[in-house]
Amino acid sequence: MINGGHVVIYSKDAEADKAFIRDVLKFPHIDVHNGWLIFKLPPSELAVHPSDENGRHEFFLMTDHLDGELALLERAGVTYESPSQQAWGRLTRIRLPGGGTLGLYQPRHARP
Repeated sequence: MINGGHVVIYSKDAEADKAFIRDVLKFPHIDVHNGWLIFKLPPSELAVHPSDENGRHEFFLMTDHLDGELALLERAGVTYESPSQQAWGRLTRIRLPGGGTLGLYQPRHARP
């Protein structure tokens, strides 16, 4: 029986991004070997979208209150894109220390 999923984020500065997820986002974690951290994710969902290509995947964090979450992140020094309204919710991208971004949105759709 499948009992979980594993998300991988590739980064040019993995140590900085791991510290961000650990210290700013405060995700629980375990150190499986010499600083190799595995983070517990909040409850998740999976959607399949049509595409002209295979093998493309995206990862978004979700919140029930985007403005409140952004205020907390801003106090922690996190920068982000101006939120935009999408048909499915309000979306922003938060900047990771390694140079990448993570999508963060407040969904309008029902959650399973």
